[in-house]
Amino acid sequence: MIRLLCFALLATVAMAQQFHIDHVTVAGRNVGAMQKSLRAAGVESEYGGPHSNHATEMAVASFPDGSYLELIAIQPKADPAALATHYWHKFMEADAGPCAWAIRPADFSGEVTRLRQAGVEVTDPRRAGRKRPDGVELDWETAQVGPTNGGFFPFLIHDFTPRENRAFPGRKPSATQFSGIAKVVIAVRNLEEAVARYRRAFGVEPNYEVADARFGAKVAIYTSSPVVLAEPLSAQSWLNSRLDQFGEAPCAFVLGKGDGQVRFENTSWLDSAQLGWRLGIGGP
Repeated sequence: MIRLLCFALLATVAMAQQFHIDHVTVAGRNVGAMQKSLRAAGVESEYGGPHSNHATEMAVASFPDGSYLELIAIQPKADPAALATHYWHKFMEADAGPCAWAIRPADFSGEVTRLRQAGVEVTDPRRAGRKRPDGVELDWETAQVGPTNGGFFPFLIHDFTPRENRAFPGRKPSATQFSGIAKVVIAVRNLEEAVARYRRAFGVEPNYEVADARFGAKVAIYTSSPVVLAEPLSAQSWLNSRLDQFGEAPCAFVLGKGDGQVRFENTSWLDSAQLGWRLGIGGP
């Protein structure tokens, strides 16, 4: 019993250390239209500029805890070849909404090594960047974890230029009524297998599982981290068609308010038809 309690404690500490959300990504065709819909939902964002890939541009809704919501869309004069090879192109072209998330480990190279030693596929770091509208240059590197970039597992990110320049284009949070990104909901085909994959990668177990009829899923929740794994409750669940189209990837995000812990089952969901994707406000 003591050994089990010790393992649980160590797992909780490990999860809290590893899962420091850097940002989450919402994909669409037009960044201006995405900003307008998010503003109507009460979340302000700022245009962040085009990426250096000649395919995408973005806006940022930033929060006081340092996390931010990235709206990524197709550049007006995108290079068709560059867009076709972008890992989120089908999400953008389908106005799919949630598509990825990223964490910022304290030791980027050390986390790459640790995951590989655990038998998890991790790509070599890839350098990227963009120039903000005010001319400030941003430079970072990322590493994909698992078979998709920020899909089932978060991708890793590390900055070479000051991170606050990337997270806060206006030098301060744009959406101060929320504390930050509280939960990342990942659509999965088999909950038991998904839990096992997180166990292998990060040595953690969900704290509890619930059947959430409102969300149409059976969910596994890690209370010490933002991870929520969601398996469709039935063949009629909206998650089934999303899984068929996009595979295992984020399907919803939850924002927090205040300093209290957010319980997924107490989430208030915004009008997804109006917003175009699923965004919730967490409750205690």
